[in-house]
Amino acid sequence: MRVLLTPAGLRVGDEEVPLLSGSVHYWRIEPRFWRSSLEAVKAMGLRLVDVYVPWAVHEVAPGELELGQTDPQRDVVRFLKLAHDIGLLAIVRPGPHINAELTCFGIPERIVWDSRCQAKSPRGNPVILPAPPRMFPVPSYASEAYRDEVARYFELLGRALSPLRWPDGPIVLLQIDNEGAMFFRDGAYDQDYHPDALSHFREFLRRKYGSVGALARAYSVEAGSAESGEGSPEAGLVPFSDVQPPVEFAATRTDELARYLDWAEFHEQMLADTFTCFRLALTSAGLGDLPTIHNFPPAQETTPLNAARIVGAVDMIGLDYYGKATAAARRDIARRTSELAVHATSQGFVPFACEMGVGFPPFFPPIEERDSLFTALCALAYGLRAFNLYMAVDRDRWIGAPVDEQGRARPYAETWKKLVAAMVATDFVRLRRPVPVRLVMPRTERRLARVMHAFGPASGAVLAVMGKGPREGCLEDDLGLGYPVAVEAEGFLRSFEEALEGRGIPYAFVGGELKAAALEGASWVVCATSGGIGSELVAELAAALARGTHVTIGPRNPRFDGAWKPTTDAALLEGFDLLERHDPSTVDALVSRIAAARSLPRVACDPNFIHATAHEDTLGALRVVFVINAGAEETVARVTVGVDAAWSDALSASEFRSVQGVLELRMRRHTVRMLCRR
Repeated sequence: MRVLLTPAGLRVGDEEVPLLSGSVHYWRIEPRFWRSSLEAVKAMGLRLVDVYVPWAVHEVAPGELELGQTDPQRDVVRFLKLAHDIGLLAIVRPGPHINAELTCFGIPERIVWDSRCQAKSPRGNPVILPAPPRMFPVPSYASEAYRDEVARYFELLGRALSPLRWPDGPIVLLQIDNEGAMFFRDGAYDQDYHPDALSHFREFLRRKYGSVGALARAYSVEAGSAESGEGSPEAGLVPFSDVQPPVEFAATRTDELARYLDWAEFHEQMLADTFTCFRLALTSAGLGDLPTIHNFPPAQETTPLNAARIVGAVDMIGLDYYGKATAAARRDIARRTSELAVHATSQGFVPFACEMGVGFPPFFPPIEERDSLFTALCALAYGLRAFNLYMAVDRDRWIGAPVDEQGRARPYAETWKKLVAAMVATDFVRLRRPVPVRLVMPRTERRLARVMHAFGPASGAVLAVMGKGPREGCLEDDLGLGYPVAVEAEGFLRSFEEALEGRGIPYAFVGGELKAAALEGASWVVCATSGGIGSELVAELAAALARGTHVTIGPRNPRFDGAWKPTTDAALLEGFDLLERHDPSTVDALVSRIAAARSLPRVACDPNFIHATAHEDTLGALRVVFVINAGAEETVARVTVGVDAAWSDALSASEFRSVQGVLELRMRRHTVRMLCRR
């Protein structure tokens, strides 16, 4: 009997369980309140408890863990058995990195201060993270010493946890590591120059290029007489063992970009390889028959986290959500969530929020209850189907959970209980949001923005969470092309985003190294390129074109491949609609023409700062509508839903009726309403 991932959550024996969960930190709560805390989680309608297991809290000496032998508050086994008795399943997150607002992010100080384990700067110095309450050197994901220490920790922990796998215990899902964006020091030249990382980088190049001659050609080094692939100083070739990664961006021509893009791609592969090592260590520890997950932080698109590669190391990915109720936040949630939804659907797992922020740590700007609810409802509106409330139960270094530290529900808990009940009643996890338009941001463009980021240690993620992008954060070098190569793609897609939303036409973002399934069912695909496009993506777009999908690319004619070498795929580009201008009027005219020609569905809203999304059952009947007012003023919204029906607000139980296909309701500022068809 195994636990299996499904598009609706988890298959646990004969039951399909939705991933509706709440986080509880047992080591921060007095054991006498464990039961009341877990019962409060269950009372909100949640089926799982989410449990971090902090390495630093449990380790009392190298190779020795305290698991309740002398301290009842660290008895994770007893806590999990209690959850099992109450009827909750468990998501266990053993790290090694857990953050959780712990000093050193839950990693023992002996590890972070061990030079062999530390990530290194270009000058060989430790990479320091200035995180409250005390800055610390971050570990290197490539360090063999770090990987070995993690494997030893997992082996010790596995002896205690492996007997608690379902059906003998509650554990049904394991999270590997946490927000693996290189500890938020993810600038392209910030790290990792650890000796083990350099060794892995050179092996990565060997696998990619095969010979020194091929590497030289990719890097535009004169190959001389090295057709045999043998490197020599006379031929101008460098053996793989001597290749040095870039330490700053210094390219002046497009044919110099490959070495920088390779360094960015290596970071992506390094994370995937390390998570694979962690997973193998958990398997060796007796936990290998459980599905695994990893969570992406906000602004993950600016980091080395590549969904296509991470899913090769773990079974599924999820997102973390924290933020205020603003128009910029809604736009960001729409992008991130629709991208997750497309990826999850194509891979056969449920779009899941590993951390749906409820409350905030004291060193964050205040996140009020209405902000958390706005964020959750927006995410559900744009394709999320399940979530873990972080935090469900309060603890130190946290403010605003719906249940206090003694397991007593606060008034806010009732709101989440109503939302969960509405999701269950509508079978929300099985509803689908049709997205006939896909906006594709190739991985090459994200790597380009990363290697041309202009602000050094302040990574692109810092600007992204402020609502900024490559236009504000990247070097404007033209590399001989006459236009700033790193900023155009993002502006191109933003123009389409605004035009589509203005007409109420549903769309989804597609990013990374996409699979063919990510474009299935699309009526129109818009792909951004600043001039370079990988051959695999060209093939996927050509296949979509052959299926009858309209394909638009721009704002530049792709004369180069993914490494910015002259392309050999020109024939495959025939039939694509090239749009080199993306001013509002040009894009608006194109959207109008394609919408009419393709009969694209609309969920039109008035006034225009109101947004709405429609969710259908498997028979195509409209079941749920979300109406979003991200603006700063109250208004009466009119939403075209196309059916006359009775509707009920999931949270307030207010009732409405759509007449002549139009739903009219009053919307307070910075709110989202989930309307369920009766």
